Amino acid sequence: MQEIIHSKKLHKIVGKTNAQYKLINEGDKILLGLSGGKDSITLAHVLKHRQRVMPFKFEFLAVTIDYGMGENLETLKKHCKIHNIPHKVIKTDIFDTAKEKIRENSSYCSFFSRMRRGALYRVAQEMGYEKVALGHHLDDAVESFFMNFMYNGALRSMPPIYTAGNGLKVIRPLIFARERQLRDFATRNNIPTITDEACPAFRFDIKPPVARKSAKELLAKLEEENPQLFISLKSAFSNIHTKSFFLEE
Repeated sequence: MQEIIHSKKLHKIVGKTNAQYKLINEGDKILLGLSGGKDSITLAHVLKHRQRVMPFKFEFLAVTIDYGMGENLETLKKHCKIHNIPHKVIKTDIFDTAKEKIRENSSYCSFFSRMRRGALYRVAQEMGYEKVALGHHLDDAVESFFMNFMYNGALRSMPPIYTAGNGLKVIRPLIFARERQLRDFATRNNIPTITDEACPAFRFDIKPPVARKSAKELLAKLEEENPQLFISLKSAFSNIHTKSFFLEE
């Protein structure tokens, strides 16, 4: 088994995030949404490492949602087994459901994201896990912020922790990490990852989503002009002056 090379900088970011927002506490039972992409597989290894170094005990289970479209998850299952990452695959009929229920001109990516999240929540509640961990990073939060105000007329992003409508706590331990740090972790450790092309939306004859792509391109251009952009935005997300907006009294 190849020993995982951990990033001290990444773990420092996760540690500070946890200290600030109390994402993981003693005795927690955490269900990790593991798609097999670079973000979630990195988070699986981060949680495994934190089990060894934190001064208290918590447990986690990585859960992969099988959409029911014949996806091959053997490499992911083997990787988890080799590295002693507790892992479970949950079979669903989400792919067939999409054929029947998704509305014309709706966002396939949003539909599958909602269905996958719903399946994770259901499994968490059935198995007695009170927290769900997701692999979102700072780039995701910033892109979502830009997409919301450019296309939806809302100022909204991704918080490090929130309570879902069903009472589950949703945590994002990597929310202050940059996407490139997670990509570097996977590359440095030669971890086989599942790419976006495995998303079931790609099985339908539709155009790929353009909103996130446009946001990525815009942010890349802005960061070239201002290398401190993401540092400033990270600070801005916790420094909100609500009285400066058009809110009713």
